[in-house]
Amino acid sequence: MKIYISADIEGITGTTDWSEVTKSSDEYTQFQEQMTKEVCAACEGAFEAGATSIVVKDAHSTARNIIAGKLPEKVKLIRGWSRHPYMMMQEIDKSFDAAFMIGYHSAAGAGGNPLAHTMSSAKVADIEINGHALVSEFFLNTYTAALEQVPVVFLSGDKEICREAKKLLPEITMVSVKDGHGGSTINIHPDEAIERIRAAAKKALKKPPAPFNFELPEYFTIQTTYFDIKDAYKVSFYPGSKLVSPKTILFEADNYFDVLRMLMFTL
Repeated sequence: MKIYISADIEGITGTTDWSEVTKSSDEYTQFQEQMTKEVCAACEGAFEAGATSIVVKDAHSTARNIIAGKLPEKVKLIRGWSRHPYMMMQEIDKSFDAAFMIGYHSAAGAGGNPLAHTMSSAKVADIEINGHALVSEFFLNTYTAALEQVPVVFLSGDKEICREAKKLLPEITMVSVKDGHGGSTINIHPDEAIERIRAAAKKALKKPPAPFNFELPEYFTIQTTYFDIKDAYKVSFYPGSKLVSPKTILFEADNYFDVLRMLMFTL
C-alpha cells in the first residue's frame, strides 16, 4: 500500500502568527518541530495500518521545513519546488493508493484561522471555482489527487478546513487540532495532536477500501480576486484570462490540469 502525504504548517497545532511559520523568524523552530512530529505521526499510523511505501511533500513556503532525519526511515521526502503544476501534490500519480493532507488550513477570505489563505497570502483575496467561493488548498489539491484517481482519506488541520472537507468528502477521516477566533487560536495539546493524528491515520487506512468515485467537473470557471489591481491586470494577459473587475480575473477550461497550470503561472 503506497501513501502520499502533502504537509503544510498553518494548520499545525499552535501556529497562530506569521512569525511562527516564517523560516527567518526566531519563533519558527518550535513549530517546524511540531510540523515534523505531526507528519511523523501520520506516517507511523499509515505503517501500522499496512502501508509499505510513503512519499511526503513538504508543501509550505520554501518547502524545506520538515526535519528529514526525524521521519521513519522508509519515508521519501520531497523538498523544494519543482514548479510542476501539481505544486503541493508534486509526484502524485496513479501508483498511490491514498493521500493524506497534514497541517492544512482555512481558505483565503474564510475565518477559522488567523493564517487563512489560498496559495499566496500576499496576493490572493479569494478563488472561486464553478460558483464555489473561498476555495482552499485542500479543495484544489483534492481535485489534483482526483486527476490521478487517488482518494484523499485523511486530513489534519484547523476546525474550519475540517468542516469544508466533510462537505466535499463525507467519508474522510479528520483530526481538528485548533479553532481560530480573530487573531487567536484555541489548540489541543501538541502531544495529544500527535497521538490523535497517528491513531486517525491508521483508522483511515483500516477502513474497507471503496471504489474511487470522485468525479471532477467537465468544465471549470475560475475567478481569482487579488488584493492589488496591478496583480490582476498583469494576470489578465495569461492566455485565456480576462479582467471581470479591477481586481478579479476569469479563466475557463475543460481540463483541470489547465487550471493548475494557470494557477502556477499567475499566483
